[in-house]
Amino acid sequence: MTDIVTGLLLRKGRVLMGSRSKFRRNYAGTWSFPGGHVEPNEMLQCALRRELEEELGVIAKGYSKLMKTETTATRTTEAVSFHHYIVDDWEGTPKNLGDEHSELRWVSFHEACNLPDLAFTDYTEIFQILRKRGDLQ
Repeated sequence: MTDIVTGLLLRKGRVLMGSRSKFRRNYAGTWSFPGGHVEPNEMLQCALRRELEEELGVIAKGYSKLMKTETTATRTTEAVSFHHYIVDDWEGTPKNLGDEHSELRWVSFHEACNLPDLAFTDYTEIFQILRKRGDLQ
């Protein structure tokens, strides 16, 4: 089982999404949340802070676990657990660092639900939860 953390950065009723670079091995060209693999013996929260700093150049200050989703193993990949965190306080301005994403975009509830090529259908459930909580407009 592989563990992945994602950070749902929230600002003014919008969530930050990234379009995965076309050369990525998994989910190329799809929209996802910033984040990445948890390294062996690494705590989930440490992985979240590390990944957000590497990908966005921000230091997560306030965050809480929203939910966990899973994909089932296929012939070519093992099962993956995604640990989704709401990040509502950070230091720095998010910017697209490295080559993980080709674009970053702050999206509202309507925009998020209508993004083409979401990496996972589970994301629509996440958008609904964020809207019910009052985090997405």
